[in-house]
Amino acid sequence: MTTRIYIPCDSAALAVGADEVAAVIAAEAQQRGIEIDIVRNGTRGLLWLEPLVEVETPAGRVGFGPVDAGDVHGLFETGFHLGVGEHPLALGLVENIPYLARQQRLTFERVGITDPLSLDDYLAHGGYRGLHNAIVMAPSEIVAAVTASGLRGRGGAAFPTGIKWNTVLKAPGVEKYIVCNADEGDSGTFADRIIMESDPYVLIEGMTIAGIAVGATRGYIYVRSEYPHSIARLEAAIDTARRQGYLGYNLLSTGRTFELEVRKGAGAYICGEETALLESVEGKRGIVRAKPPLPALAGLFGKPTVINNVLSLATVPVILDKGAQYYQDYGMGRSRGTLPVQLAGNIKQGGLIELAFGVTLREILYDYGGGSATGRPIKAVQVGGPLGAYLPESQWDTPLDYEAFAALWAVLGHGGIVVHDDSADMAKLARYAMEFCVAESCGKCTPCRIGSTRGVEVIDKIRDTTAAPQQRVQQVVLLRDLCDTMLLGSLCAMGGMTPYPVLSALNHFPQDFGQADTSQHAA
Repeated sequence: MTTRIYIPCDSAALAVGADEVAAVIAAEAQQRGIEIDIVRNGTRGLLWLEPLVEVETPAGRVGFGPVDAGDVHGLFETGFHLGVGEHPLALGLVENIPYLARQQRLTFERVGITDPLSLDDYLAHGGYRGLHNAIVMAPSEIVAAVTASGLRGRGGAAFPTGIKWNTVLKAPGVEKYIVCNADEGDSGTFADRIIMESDPYVLIEGMTIAGIAVGATRGYIYVRSEYPHSIARLEAAIDTARRQGYLGYNLLSTGRTFELEVRKGAGAYICGEETALLESVEGKRGIVRAKPPLPALAGLFGKPTVINNVLSLATVPVILDKGAQYYQDYGMGRSRGTLPVQLAGNIKQGGLIELAFGVTLREILYDYGGGSATGRPIKAVQVGGPLGAYLPESQWDTPLDYEAFAALWAVLGHGGIVVHDDSADMAKLARYAMEFCVAESCGKCTPCRIGSTRGVEVIDKIRDTTAAPQQRVQQVVLLRDLCDTMLLGSLCAMGGMTPYPVLSALNHFPQDFGQADTSQHAA
């Protein structure tokens, strides 16, 4: 009897020795005369347990982790290949691990379960059902379904996906494009990478549906250069999909055409901004374009273009497969469906958590994250990447909802959550936000380019404990004025959102700036 053993092959698992673990397991099994079949699956998202080795049993997949190469001999000694859970690393049935069992996985329903490059595996787990439904629908019906689902952009702006698609559908022009923004550069974010490395066909399917919906015949996936494994996985999956008729000319014998290619990013954070991304795809320097015109009307090569994030496009197959109402039944208010939360920083159990909108930060931090990794009290949580606000404990019961966060002058962004314990210096973190903007600004507009440089200087003066108290107070006033200028005058979110982490740190943690309580300024 052959035992099937699953060992992840995504970047996170590889970074902690998954390849070595797989090689040692294969060698140990051969030495013992045990027949095994190793499947290199994607990650389940339980990153603190990687490498997470799973053994297929009649009752389900039994997990062991985190497994080091040195643990393999002992695992075999206790009969782990039979799914016996007597080893200290035994986790029981993976599906029953609370961290995973309490999630609502829609976009990530196959992630960690299938072999990422096996098209047969993808089809066996419901893949391409959404596309098959889409090809018998009118383009306007596809767009209507996406609109009715309530799906919004997962890249940061949260713009309704259906409205964007409808604009491109109605835009005149025989040539249109689908562009996927996979330039995942926010701190503490890795959901896009997990999709690309653990379930690449779902992104390919979503982009193909988008092409059929708006009349586009070509798509581009813009992947950051720091993701070589994602790029390789996508290119291999695209080749397979093309050979099997799911891409290219006469798609699934429908007479339609949709071609897809990967473009490697230019290594700049600003290229995550949609117009700078378009410039980069065209082979130009990644500089933000002025709007109007909107990319939906004059985007890539001046043609109508749909630009969506990986998570937005990867969710489309679920909607076309199970219906708009099915997706809309999750969530709250205008935030429908689920949000893949990425939990990182000073946290005991970091990883990917897909939950319906409405869950609170406190639940995520303690019910899933298990508190700080250091065991110290959590002080601040940054949500939405390096340009996201720092939230104090008084705001942790706010539901994860776009409008609820906007009311706090905060953003959900890409769903990245970075945790800091009570040893964090919030003034230093605020300075980093300005310093980050200095390094990553495209330089086109003055408020961003010059404002961030002056911001670093002003924060340094505030943090100067040798200066007179009144001088430091004056610098705080100057910093607030500077943030107003950046917020209102910047061309894009790079400069416009840099004040979010700065002001939230200043408002909620004034003591770290050597200031008295400034809560009257808090948004």
